[in-house]
Amino acid sequence: MARPDELTFAPLGGVGEIGMNLSIYGLGNRHQRSFLAVDLGVSFGDEEHLPGIDLIMPDVRFLEKERNNLVGLVLTHAHEDHFGAIIDLWPKLGCKIYATQFSAALFEAKCAAERNPPKIPVTVIPSGGRVDIGPFNVEFIPVAHSIPESHALAIKTDLGTVLHTGDWKIDPTPIIGQPTDERRLRELGDEGVLALVGDSTNAVRDGRSPSETEVAATIKKLVKAAKGRVAVTTFASNVARVRAVADAANAADREVVVVGRAMERVVQVARECGYLDGSHKFRSADYYGHFPADKVLALCTGSQGEPRAALARIANDDHPQVTLNKGDTVIFSSRTIPGNEKAVGSIINNLVMQGVEIITDREHLVHVSGHPRRDELRDMISWVRPQLLIPVHGEALHLAEHAKLARAAGVPKVLTCRNGDLVKLGPGEPGIIGEVPAGRLYKDGTILEDAKSRAVVERRRMGFAGCAFVAIAMTEQGELVDDPEVDLVGMPENNAAGELLDDIVFDVVVSTIEGLPKPRRRDPDALGESVRRAVRAALNEQWGKKPICVVHVLTV
Repeated sequence: MARPDELTFAPLGGVGEIGMNLSIYGLGNRHQRSFLAVDLGVSFGDEEHLPGIDLIMPDVRFLEKERNNLVGLVLTHAHEDHFGAIIDLWPKLGCKIYATQFSAALFEAKCAAERNPPKIPVTVIPSGGRVDIGPFNVEFIPVAHSIPESHALAIKTDLGTVLHTGDWKIDPTPIIGQPTDERRLRELGDEGVLALVGDSTNAVRDGRSPSETEVAATIKKLVKAAKGRVAVTTFASNVARVRAVADAANAADREVVVVGRAMERVVQVARECGYLDGSHKFRSADYYGHFPADKVLALCTGSQGEPRAALARIANDDHPQVTLNKGDTVIFSSRTIPGNEKAVGSIINNLVMQGVEIITDREHLVHVSGHPRRDELRDMISWVRPQLLIPVHGEALHLAEHAKLARAAGVPKVLTCRNGDLVKLGPGEPGIIGEVPAGRLYKDGTILEDAKSRAVVERRRMGFAGCAFVAIAMTEQGELVDDPEVDLVGMPENNAAGELLDDIVFDVVVSTIEGLPKPRRRDPDALGESVRRAVRAALNEQWGKKPICVVHVLTV
């Protein structure tokens, strides 16, 4: 094997965006490198811009090509934006996966819920443990976050140590799991850290994130004061919040009913891993109607307005077991992710119209972020004292603010990059030395498509301007056999003057055919293209939009 002479970093997702995280570290020379992947997550589709697309994933063609040199995939934690793409993309990579117990158990439960999941082996590493993966020694350093067993990764090599923070915050009282391990991070700083690759999500927010313990106290008060039924919605993976809700229900003499598959799955895994020891057994949704209104609390999925999740169905009054009425209370123990405001607002409006009281983090401390604010970022820098800092996990503004803060904190070198940039970390002067292929894959039903796929592009256009279908039957001599068939989908029936668009398009098709010379009429491809252009032009003139136009020419 070639003698290692460079340590490199390349983000393939999660930089310039929040979600879809995938980072790779390379060790070796320009002809032969070993690669270590960190996280493999998803983003969620936006119906307005990507109709029908469920999930967005990083394009892994570079790692596919380097499959024989990919020594492993390490998971920092089990949020969907960090591990949600594994089931779909692992078959392209085939590498070993390393994770701690909770992440491995949640991944196993996720696989069990799939119809035909690939058999994906996961090696479980204890929290705080170390493992050699090819030429990389990886240490799992506990950090506080909004899911159990989140870890920063100390990636040690012959050329230096990189601290990959993953998602983290400083919370001395996190309810579940260990607080961020300040002592170990300070030790790491004493040993020397070449680069810190760090979470930038809250780099625009001053101060410090409040503690989960403060949220738990607020929820306890609110549940105790509530008169009727109570429903709480939160991210299913936030086991500390689930625990806080369970304790609040217990203090108010209420039974907890779990509503939603994702919540059921996380609760089961959390119990298996011991994170809900001592809390009362939760009930299934079937029991909801058996309890008096002041003796039940529904713990629901759907905090982001997901249309098929429990809360949306409850708000639409079409959930088979759970209903809410005037005088009941819904607590949104969550933050609305940008892009989901409309969906969440629709659910809130439906609940308000039913007389339900809504409580959000605008009025009460019912949610805190799992990411570090500016003072916490300064603390991390002072503990670790890196030679280089690279902001990741954020949009352009977050990355820029994190970089500015790091420079002000005295970090010798700060470097911002984009997905696909190949960064040399050492030895010598760090910098961007090239590019690797990067992009997006769209999950469309059960099929993975790339960003330029016909289906994705055409569906977006159809959503904007509909589709015109024209069927023409011609004789071999170039004469019409019968009237053309015209079908306009997703368009107005009439133009501004009240004339039927179908009739206008029909006339355009006939006049276009009749106006063509015989040789073009006998050529199905030439005829179809002429009609397509004419129909699009006519609709643009009448309507101001150019739809997709599909022309079928049949020769008989």
